[in-house]
Amino acid sequence: MTILVTGGAGFIGSNFVLDWLRGSDEPVVNLDALTYAGNLENLASLDGDARHVFVRGDIGDRALVDTLLAEHRPRAVVHFAAESHVDRSIHGPGEFIRTNVNGTYTLLEAARGFWSTLPEAVRAQFRFHHVSTDEVYGSLAPDAPAFTETHPFEPNSPYSASKAASDHLVRAWHHTYGLPVLTTNCSNNYGPFHFPEKLIPLLIVNALAGKPLPVYGDGRQVRDWLYVGDHCSAIRTVLERGRPGETYNVGGWNEKPNIEIVHTVCALLDELRPDPAGPHARLITHVKDRPGHDRRYAIDARKIERELGWRPAETFETGIRKTVAWYLDHADWVARVQSGAYRDWLQRHYGETA
Repeated sequence: MTILVTGGAGFIGSNFVLDWLRGSDEPVVNLDALTYAGNLENLASLDGDARHVFVRGDIGDRALVDTLLAEHRPRAVVHFAAESHVDRSIHGPGEFIRTNVNGTYTLLEAARGFWSTLPEAVRAQFRFHHVSTDEVYGSLAPDAPAFTETHPFEPNSPYSASKAASDHLVRAWHHTYGLPVLTTNCSNNYGPFHFPEKLIPLLIVNALAGKPLPVYGDGRQVRDWLYVGDHCSAIRTVLERGRPGETYNVGGWNEKPNIEIVHTVCALLDELRPDPAGPHARLITHVKDRPGHDRRYAIDARKIERELGWRPAETFETGIRKTVAWYLDHADWVARVQSGAYRDWLQRHYGETA
């Protein structure tokens, strides 16, 4: 028994791989292209662990994916690999189409080819789990009900449009070919190993360095925040008990405006790492809003609770404290990510510069 994880060196993917192997001896084949946000240091605790097989490669490489499926014969594919940063998608949408749309298509076709060769009993147990985002649903008015699994797709950025396209492909491969797929659409994740271009790690890193804390527009954009450990447990639950062809929204029940997140992080840093220069909130700096910035996301996660019994274990208060403490305790990791030194691993092992 083995699972194939794509994007398992990224933020959510590496947390999932670590979480999986803490609770199971079932091996993981980890396929990651190690683009800028892929970091094998996240998985350093697995060095020498035979249960973790790392393969550097692209999900768009059909021959490689076919080889991995034939060699390791996984019972499931858990698909995290994606370009995921909205700002980057605005400046360079092509890479998002290549990875999120074309890459998912290639992976689906490879999985379908492998699945079709399996004995009937094994075929019935196979799963293709596609990890997606609440951003495919677009933006909500302040008083609108939260996103349910039947909410229409209304993506507003190149990133969310590329993820919406991949969701549609996954659905179509189930309904057309019978591939047993599962899709989860999650809200904003936060926690350990988060690359410091996203809001929470950026706030922590900048505040510790005495740099401005950038807030888009008025900072009243609302997001639902999900601790990454809870997201991992939800994926395990859906993979184990989810119904093929179904979509499950995964949220933290933590709707908060961005400006509140900023003040919460500042207050925690004031408590845990006070700055002699004064409260960290002095560094808050409002900047011009980005194009197509969705005003509000909110996840209705009642379906996964009702059907599968999953609910997040962390409140925002417990999760954000754990997150700030983790960054304070892992200053070396942060420094290597910021300097790019973590990329030296690629040079040493592959003789190239990524």
